Amino acid sequence: MTTTHTQDVEATVRQTLALAEAGCEIVRITAPNKAAAAALGEISKKVRAAKCDVPLVADIHFLPSAAMEAAKHVEKVRINPGNYADKKKFAVQEYSDAAYEAELERLHEAFSPIVLRCKELGRAMRIGTNHGSLSDRIMNRYGDTPLGMVECALEFIRIAESHNFHEICLSMKASNPKVMIEAYRLAVARMDEAGMNYPLHLGVTEAGDGEDARVKSAIGIGTLLYDGLGDTVRVSLTEDPIYELPVARDLADKAMALWSRCADQPPVEPTHDSIDPFQFEKRSTRAIEFGPKCTIGGEAPPAVIIKTASAIEETQAIIQAVCAAQMTLRDSKVEGLLLQIKQPQDLAHFGPLHEALHSVVQGFVLELGSAIDLADLETYDWPTDGLAGILLVQMIAREDAYYAAQLLQFCRDRRFICGIDCSAQALREEIGAQLAPMGSERLILSCASGTAEESIHPVGRYRALAEAAREFLPDVPIWIRNSEDNTLAPKDYFSDRLLESSILSGALLCDGIGDVISIETEPLLDKATTLAYNVLQGARARISKTEFVACPSCGRTLFDLQSVTQKIRARTDHLKGITIAIMGCIVNGPGEMADADFGYVGGAPGKINLYVGKECVKYNVPAEEALDRLVDLIKEHGKWVEAQPGAESL
Repeated sequence: MTTTHTQDVEATVRQTLALAEAGCEIVRITAPNKAAAAALGEISKKVRAAKCDVPLVADIHFLPSAAMEAAKHVEKVRINPGNYADKKKFAVQEYSDAAYEAELERLHEAFSPIVLRCKELGRAMRIGTNHGSLSDRIMNRYGDTPLGMVECALEFIRIAESHNFHEICLSMKASNPKVMIEAYRLAVARMDEAGMNYPLHLGVTEAGDGEDARVKSAIGIGTLLYDGLGDTVRVSLTEDPIYELPVARDLADKAMALWSRCADQPPVEPTHDSIDPFQFEKRSTRAIEFGPKCTIGGEAPPAVIIKTASAIEETQAIIQAVCAAQMTLRDSKVEGLLLQIKQPQDLAHFGPLHEALHSVVQGFVLELGSAIDLADLETYDWPTDGLAGILLVQMIAREDAYYAAQLLQFCRDRRFICGIDCSAQALREEIGAQLAPMGSERLILSCASGTAEESIHPVGRYRALAEAAREFLPDVPIWIRNSEDNTLAPKDYFSDRLLESSILSGALLCDGIGDVISIETEPLLDKATTLAYNVLQGARARISKTEFVACPSCGRTLFDLQSVTQKIRARTDHLKGITIAIMGCIVNGPGEMADADFGYVGGAPGKINLYVGKECVKYNVPAEEALDRLVDLIKEHGKWVEAQPGAESL
């Protein structure tokens, strides 16, 4: 989406051409009023004169007159049904069935002209529902929920269909990936029930900037693409829109790679899946103590395990890397340190590491290679003083089920945790029968390793494991391992590892699966740690810092979103557990902030409105004073703490 003022025709044309040159296949331009909509005519002519045939989309919110004008000039018109010819004053009102039907009749009259105009001119339409911008009528009947989002869109689709207009795509955007995932899934289910089959435009709206925004976008968009849903993609960043394209392209490429791999496989019988795709519910598991202050499973948030890239004999390098990370990262500590034990002689190096780091990390995870057997573990002189948590994990094949039981018993006898890495099929066929009588005490499961067939769909592997565990060990915690075996066409740079980890862990966490996560593909320990916590925050599974909801700039924006967002982040990102929304205008103001605690919203040129929740408490604050007034508001509501000197944010 362009960020220029639409009536600045030359600037908008330049940016449109630059986006198309960079690989953008559809460009959206805001039309907040009729004058801006009219400017689309000149913009379109100049873009076509430059031999650029990229489709143009007009972004419409409140004004039917702007939509009617825009449809003359562009290939698609985007309508937000919560804002278009509907009422949104946050009024509480009970609607009788008759009153509700009367409102629908009014909407039919208001929406029909643009439908007929698009039909006449051969234009497409996107019905784009946003979480938080639902009308009072929808809010009072369905709440600010995925169901409300879906019903809102279906009402407008039914009006379009009544005129035999079907050139429609659908979007269900939210700044919370969990809400967005549920809404799109529900939309597809409801469309199936109604015999509809409209394409989906995917996006996490108001994702913000930087690593956080990319993580949230990958969780929401990637999860749905891996579900097989989605036809167009938009990554919303509070950055120059050119930076949105590589993220969107990489997500699309990963989806195509997965779809291609799945298409090459023979069809399989559908299997039962106990996860409710439309309603989040965390999988219930047993709580296991891992170190003096860390719990895996139960009501505890997912724990973070980090793998060192150094071989275990490189003792000093490991100690330095861990201590440096623990000193600099504020609320994102390494809780479990993963070390590889490939040969029996590697165990000799564990003692010095434990002695040096047992007070720095909560526990140690020893990944045992195939050359390690029970005799090696029994003869080793395990540390006994100042003991941190110890987790022994080993890949177990179906035929080694008896060994899995022995390893579990060995760990129980020493109050260690036993990690069994196996496939869902192996758990069903042999291993589950061996472990079921022993129960899930001191046991966690994972499926980081597997055959080529088992690796086709990484998210599916873990879902299948969780389902198999229900049959034998229903309350066993599950460890999500972002390992090389769980990647799709991996590339050796951080942004790709970020997307891979966000999709795998984020998709599972948003489905309620996962009690431990580890980022094992990132060699830098501090970056792997930061990424793990960012993924947990993006999936709303563990909050370790301030959550920012920030819209991408567009022609409606009343201040420099990028610089202001950075200033607000620098001042407030140490505030753990609160959400701050930064919105460029009233369109993305109190409604689309959804569940933010505080809001910073453009009210007029040079003026800012400040919100607590959805209530505007300070109007037209001069922009140069607005950040200080925002901090004052946070303090007034008891949410402010001073930043600790010397600690870096995520």
